[in-house]
Amino acid sequence: MNEIIAFKPETLNEVEKIVRRYPAEHKKSALIPVLHLAQKEFGGWLQVPVMDYVAEVLELKPIEVYEVATFYSMFNLNPVGKYVLEVCQTGPCMLNGSEEIINHIKQTLNIENGGTSADGLFTLKTSECLGACGYAPMMLLGKFYHEHLTKEKVDEILELCRQGAVALD
Repeated sequence: MNEIIAFKPETLNEVEKIVRRYPAEHKKSALIPVLHLAQKEFGGWLQVPVMDYVAEVLELKPIEVYEVATFYSMFNLNPVGKYVLEVCQTGPCMLNGSEEIINHIKQTLNIENGGTSADGLFTLKTSECLGACGYAPMMLLGKFYHEHLTKEKVDEILELCRQGAVALD
């Protein structure tokens, strides 16, 4: 990234609102929501210079930002497609067919876990528990759960994504 990294003024205002939610000595508490804003604003992933910028804005050490960004699966440390298919792979989902769903997505899109499709639209990520065990197998796409997945449901979702008809926010 060769350009100067800085939040848009409206995003910086949102960051300031988030920071004000917490006592001044606990600015680090704003880190996760600010990382979400940074990921959204800077191309869907967190490059090291972006994480360094977040550290500067929150007056943290860069390592404090890296620790959080690398721990949580909702943060992307590499470029991703427009649609990130985050499929749960923990026990209840696996018992209900998530391995079959993951393999179907891999085969359909010709990608591996963590990979992005040739058209740049889709990235496949497996995830530990997404907290919807009763709806297994399930996948997170944007902010929305897609539950009781079958190969046919996955194919429908992929087609709707290709048509631009899937909401992410």
